[in-house]
Amino acid sequence: MTVGEESFLQQILQDRDLLFRETSRLKSQLASYENFESERVSYQQQIIQKDRKINQLDETINQLDSTINKLKQKVEMLLRKIWGKSSERFINEDPLQRCLDFEGLDLLPEEEKLATSARQEIEQYKTIRILLQTKDHPVRKPLPESLPREECHIYPDNLDLEKWTELQPEITEVLERDPARWYVRRIIRHKYVLKDKSLEVEKQIITAPMPVLPIAKSYAGATLLADIHIDKYVYHLPFYRQRQIFLQQGLDISAATINGWFKEVADLMRPTYYRLMDLVLSSDYVQCDETTIPIIDNEKHKAIKGYIWMVRAVMRDLVFFHYDQGSRAQKVALQLFKDFQGVLQTDAYAVYDIYENKKGVLPIGCWAHSRRHFTDSLKEDKARASYALEQIGLLYDVERRADQEQLSFEERSELRCRLSYPIMVAFEKWMVNEYPKVLPKGRIGQAIKYTHGIYHKLSRYHLDGRLRIDNNLAENAVRGIALGRGNWLFCGNHESAENAAILYSMMGCCKASRVNFREWMIFFLNNVHNYDKDYSKDLAELLPHYFKLQNPNCSSTLS
Repeated sequence: MTVGEESFLQQILQDRDLLFRETSRLKSQLASYENFESERVSYQQQIIQKDRKINQLDETINQLDSTINKLKQKVEMLLRKIWGKSSERFINEDPLQRCLDFEGLDLLPEEEKLATSARQEIEQYKTIRILLQTKDHPVRKPLPESLPREECHIYPDNLDLEKWTELQPEITEVLERDPARWYVRRIIRHKYVLKDKSLEVEKQIITAPMPVLPIAKSYAGATLLADIHIDKYVYHLPFYRQRQIFLQQGLDISAATINGWFKEVADLMRPTYYRLMDLVLSSDYVQCDETTIPIIDNEKHKAIKGYIWMVRAVMRDLVFFHYDQGSRAQKVALQLFKDFQGVLQTDAYAVYDIYENKKGVLPIGCWAHSRRHFTDSLKEDKARASYALEQIGLLYDVERRADQEQLSFEERSELRCRLSYPIMVAFEKWMVNEYPKVLPKGRIGQAIKYTHGIYHKLSRYHLDGRLRIDNNLAENAVRGIALGRGNWLFCGNHESAENAAILYSMMGCCKASRVNFREWMIFFLNNVHNYDKDYSKDLAELLPHYFKLQNPNCSSTLS
């Protein structure tokens, strides 16, 4: 066999081998298709099962859509409750069995009618009041007749009196002032010795008793101590500036001496201060506020921010300041009002929220704080802010009318129920409607959220004619500290801040009772030692309001 025949034979064998393999493969595939019908049935069953699963999934999706819709409705209902009646869950019904109804988002026709009628009556009274007002022109007041007069006669020059007859002279009064007059009061205690020494008596020498001085072994009299402390805690003049004035007047009093006097006077007032606290907290209507006071931290060698609390008995015209290591924490309020029963009027500081659930305490809010938030949002949303300020202004117009007509507490409460209450109902629902339309973190959104968050407190003032629409009396009381800290800058330590709270309390009571600061403080310093050993006496007799009752002719402060 030739080489060509051998290669040809090998090629044929390879081709046959390939054909055999392909045939085997095809036979194996054909064998798998022998059960084709059964496979088709199996695939059909699988398709049916998948269709069933798809239908079940469609039903599940429909159920989920329904559940989602229900949850959305619940969320909307909860939002309405948060912004609606749940905020009123603490409010009690008023004497006329009227309660605030903010469940719906739309005003009822009857509510709209009441609000419109109240608004029209308020606007009508406001117009009449403006027409009746007369513009007061500034008039120079005459100088007090109690001031001494020094006459200065001026005659025309080169006048021959034989040719002229004098007429009634023209008199012009000019107010002048001399520097403060310093003087030393010498206490001379006369001594006597018994002439006949043979007589048996207890003492051979008798000396007149030494009058009790405000501060033992000190040369500071009551008038000096009063002026120093009034100048700082009423007129905001720091001790070091007073010392500079004294030096210009020729008197050198060291800073340590003045600081020592301050501590001694505060110690003298401390028992009376505690009695003042008892009187304020035993009343049934108080206002409370806090303000900052800088304190020197000796460890950090810098001034830190502390807080001083103010509590005012509105009906008694009494006020005290409380300092507790500069803290503004809730524990201070808990200790301060632990036995208090009555109405507590504050701003929206969260510390006071705990008193919503305390039996016998009714927290109320301050409309002035709410108005301030809307005023700040005028530039952002003038339309909404102006409307809100207009509604709050109507509430204040009702208070002005009650003041001008000098209504009793019962009459004031009735006027509020008739005019202020419908305005508050309408204003509440306006806020609920408008809040979803504004940016929550915008100024107008924050103003609406702030106001509605405490609306149950804001709306309570109409329940009693004694209650005030705002907390301005409290803010007026703390204004002296705000002005003072811009002058004396800081307190040296916690003890100094506590002593300052005592002085501010007494000066605040003088201001509230319209008592002359100096007259009262001289009275206090000259009489405080009468209560050192006689515990039957009431320290309240030393307070400014009692001093005014005992001295009705005393001059009142103009502060």
